[in-house]
Amino acid sequence: MRGADESKTERARHLRTALTDAEGKLWYRLRARRLGGYKFVRQEPIGPYTVDFICREARLIVEVDGGQHADSRRDAVRDKWLADRNYRILRFWNNDVLSNPVGVLEMIVTSLAEAPPHPDR
Repeated sequence: MRGADESKTERARHLRTALTDAEGKLWYRLRARRLGGYKFVRQEPIGPYTVDFICREARLIVEVDGGQHADSRRDAVRDKWLADRNYRILRFWNNDVLSNPVGVLEMIVTSLAEAPPHPDR
């Protein structure tokens, strides 16, 4: 079994303590299996990347971004790398999470329902 990359683990720990307002608001709704019983974790290293939130069993990644991510080539490369490994990515703007949290959660629930069946469910 491979060991964890300490630098990635430290970066993820730092990011967990430095959540944006939007990430904090969404995390409150995703944590502790509050959304349909699905388990989400935050700031999870996957390969060379760290994702904001992931439901491993549904292979669903949720990203919350600010304006600096608009038309980002780096994000496009990252999303393709993750999609090539069978992850689905939902990307929301900070202002959407803050101003329309119900709509954001509905989109996440819809995506979870579209996930391939998990053997434990």
